Amino acid sequence: MSDVAGTQRQFGDGPLSRAAALIYILLVVEALLLVTTAPGLVTLVLLDRDVSNLPLVAACALPVGPAVSAGLYALHHQRLDLTHLHPARVFWRGYRANLAGVLRIWVPLLVWLTVLAVNLAHLPAAGLPRWWAVPLVLVGAGAAAVGVNALVITSLFAFRVRDVVRLARYFVLRTPVVTLGHVLLLVAATAVALASSEAVLAALGAVLVLALLRGSDPMIATVREELTT
Repeated sequence: MSDVAGTQRQFGDGPLSRAAALIYILLVVEALLLVTTAPGLVTLVLLDRDVSNLPLVAACALPVGPAVSAGLYALHHQRLDLTHLHPARVFWRGYRANLAGVLRIWVPLLVWLTVLAVNLAHLPAAGLPRWWAVPLVLVGAGAAAVGVNALVITSLFAFRVRDVVRLARYFVLRTPVVTLGHVLLLVAATAVALASSEAVLAALGAVLVLALLRGSDPMIATVREELTT
């Protein structure tokens, strides 16, 4: 019996088994990301790429926040062990636990970014000089950086929403490498969507969520060491 248990531990903990486990987890998380964002994704793919549709784009993106949060939770908590794989269960646990907190962050972020995008698109109509685009883009980038930090923190830790926002702002400067990684990831995701389609971006969802999680490791470690017991 002990030999069997030892064989199971080796099987579940070896490098090939861990790689296979990661691939399986990513596939399951990808499928669940598509399921939880399907209503908005289908509508988004059908929308024309016109400035007038920006509010509809934001509405279609509403399911993305809770879905990404659940994906972060699943990838963070699921062990890379073929003998203990339950990514779907962990995903739904994270989805239910984080839904309310994520929406309190995600909805205001989408509204704010939509307002900035609409103003940016209508600068000539408003009679504003083109250089106004620079501060608007900088404000949008700052809001996105804080929002992504807040999404990661609220997905993995149990803080009040106002504390999450404070921490998210603080870590923009405390962990500049994380912030830069988040910005580059957002730029890459935007480029993929513009160059191809939102469907291609959705197909890469689990990989992007994993990249977001790995890029946030320094911030996550700091929060755990300094702010949790």
